[in-house]
Amino acid sequence: MGVAGFLPVPGVFDVASESRSDGQEKVIQIRRCACVVKGGRRFSFTALVVLGDRRGKVGWGYGKATEVPQAVEKAVKGTNRNAVGVRLTGSTIPHAVAGRYGASRVVLIPALPGTGVIAGNTVRAVLEQAGVRDVLTKSRGSTNPLNLVRATMNALGKLRTRDEIARLRGVTI
Repeated sequence: MGVAGFLPVPGVFDVASESRSDGQEKVIQIRRCACVVKGGRRFSFTALVVLGDRRGKVGWGYGKATEVPQAVEKAVKGTNRNAVGVRLTGSTIPHAVAGRYGASRVVLIPALPGTGVIAGNTVRAVLEQAGVRDVLTKSRGSTNPLNLVRATMNALGKLRTRDEIARLRGVTI
């Protein structure tokens, strides 16, 4: 199986059959599960995938199948349902934000240009696929990759720009 491509469409992710340079999936984790049956063990695989266009849209997916490529393909198709738009200010995020899911907590802090993405593997994959190039992060609590991805997505969903906050409050800047 090749790398599934990505076509950015406002609000929706569409999976294409050919690979494109502006967006590729990033496989975060592949796990093997064994079911003991009469003839021995029957294995299945799960894949956790993040897909983004590196311009402010990112989604995650989780797939399970009897073969690894099929599990990855199912996960890529699932990125449509869990996609969010990320509000960026240059190469960083507009303000500090915290996200949580289950026992995982992720704090994202804006950084100056040239800092880079200071994060662990799981959070880094989500932020890089979203197009964030300068950010400081701290994860607390559970380090389960699935929970960290969901906590990071929760934090990215809470981001607002200065203009949006002013409009919501009815204030002129």
